[in-house]
Amino acid sequence: MILGKTNTPEFGMRPVCEPTLFGPTRNPWDTDRTPGGSSGGSAAAVASGMVSMADASDLGGSIRYPASCCGLFGLKPTRARNPFGPEYGDVVNGLAVEHAVTRSVRDSAALLDAISGPALGDPYWAPRPARPFAEAVGADPGRLRIAFSDTPLGGYDAHPEAMPPGIDTPEFAAAVATVIGAAISWIVGYWIRRVGRDPGPDDIEPYTRALWQEGRRVSAADYLLAIERLQRVSRGVAEFLGERGMWLTPTLAQPPLQVGELDPPPAEPLAIGERSGAFVAFPGILANITGGPAISVPLWWNAAGLPIGVHFLGRFGDEAT
Repeated sequence: MILGKTNTPEFGMRPVCEPTLFGPTRNPWDTDRTPGGSSGGSAAAVASGMVSMADASDLGGSIRYPASCCGLFGLKPTRARNPFGPEYGDVVNGLAVEHAVTRSVRDSAALLDAISGPALGDPYWAPRPARPFAEAVGADPGRLRIAFSDTPLGGYDAHPEAMPPGIDTPEFAAAVATVIGAAISWIVGYWIRRVGRDPGPDDIEPYTRALWQEGRRVSAADYLLAIERLQRVSRGVAEFLGERGMWLTPTLAQPPLQVGELDPPPAEPLAIGERSGAFVAFPGILANITGGPAISVPLWWNAAGLPIGVHFLGRFGDEAT
């Protein structure tokens, strides 16, 4: 039984949930704070007890960020684990995935058993699990070797063994920016095709329009060169995880932000990006780039009573561990 449509930022492009059209969604733990984004409405609905699970999508952290903000379990499945059809084959070369936010690992696993598996015509499939995901819940995983880093990206010094090679470089950041710019251009272009006209002055938010204009400057060659670089990084991450099994970091660099904290000056809509980067400074998008599964798990509640999540990135196809 589907209850309704939850709130999201416009086109899912912010780590908070404050669209101009519908207004902000608030965090049930503190209604002055954000539930995160982009799946913030879903996270608020689950955290407040309205529903036991809610649909969520993730192109760069949008399942895991709101899970962290709302004290929930958020699984970003392996690429192609859940089908995107019939409307799409994949989204942005497989960076985007669909699943849910839940209050328990059990519920997330049971839902994954119910909805995962390839659909006819999918461009690629995820490896089949050795057993139902629900049977992995509570099973002894054996001895685990887990890499750990508490150093965010963006020019900070980190021990060379603390994180995979190549992910904290200007070239990596530029490739991510190129792909996200192309994604925004595609999203707006998709709706232009659906409605038959370009967006008018009041049809999209200034931040969306600024990103769209930036994205339209990305050539096909630029996009494919960026994908090539990200795939090269993915191979390095796969080697890194092959030796360690999984990688542990904080989910977010800060507790849930105040509602309105990311509102940009009217003349500088792209200023949202810099502030958002400080909030999501750990490499949540790496799971989207590599296609591997990742989770945010509630770790603790701070002195202000706000949830703090911890993030694990796993080997491709290995949701079970």
